[in-house]
Amino acid sequence: MKPIALLGVPVDHNSSYRRGCAAGPAAIRRALHCDSTNLCAEDGRDLGQPGLWFDAGDVAWPDEANCHEAVLAAAGTLLDGDHRLLSLGGDHSVTFPLFQAHAERSPGLSIVHFDAHPDLYDDYEGQLLSHASPFARILERGLAKSLTQVGIRTLNPPQRRQVERFGVRVFEARDLDHRPPEFPVGPTYLSIDLDVLDPAFVPGVSHQEPGGLSTRELLGYLRQIPGPLVGADLVELNPVRDRDDVTARVAAKLVKEILAKMLDGV
Repeated sequence: MKPIALLGVPVDHNSSYRRGCAAGPAAIRRALHCDSTNLCAEDGRDLGQPGLWFDAGDVAWPDEANCHEAVLAAAGTLLDGDHRLLSLGGDHSVTFPLFQAHAERSPGLSIVHFDAHPDLYDDYEGQLLSHASPFARILERGLAKSLTQVGIRTLNPPQRRQVERFGVRVFEARDLDHRPPEFPVGPTYLSIDLDVLDPAFVPGVSHQEPGGLSTRELLGYLRQIPGPLVGADLVELNPVRDRDDVTARVAAKLVKEILAKMLDGV
């Protein structure tokens, strides 16, 4: 059994509008270990049992110019050590190096991406590594077998063209009642941006986008992914905007359910 490493990626210099997501990993850890709850997932699996997962700490990056390489190297070291990886952002730019590390070792991975935004800009405000562009970087390099996006509700003309260019399967939030998502079969990488949820459930995100999923809906979709999940990231918690740790607690809940999903069949 490959234990799962929980890796913090405290990066937000690629964010637009406002920063604060670099404090996300620490906030999620505090909520995860808060005495008001426990480490059991909803399927009854006790995640407090030794040997299932461990905290690998945070990526150390020397400066902004070398951040991508530092994240790529840190993820690669853990994967080469025969660990699986659940990463905590940070903004969504971290998905590019994290997924690159996985794809270099396990070609042919599909991506399932939950988000309010498609993050497919060729560049955003002239920044190629923007948190609004990670999936463009991944797809233009042919790193993913496929990309399935769920909960999108900000698909503008430039990004619609990118959807067509790369053959992305998009299940927009407005259509989910009559067009439920269809998930890829086979080895899958999961990326969840917390703003896929309605701001009523996650006030602590930088880009609050009304009309999103409920926490229960997201948990239900997570269970439907056939998998196996070989890696995952959870990004865009901004504690500066959070209220009473509501968003951090949602993130911690998702961490437990993602861990349980990654441990399916183990």
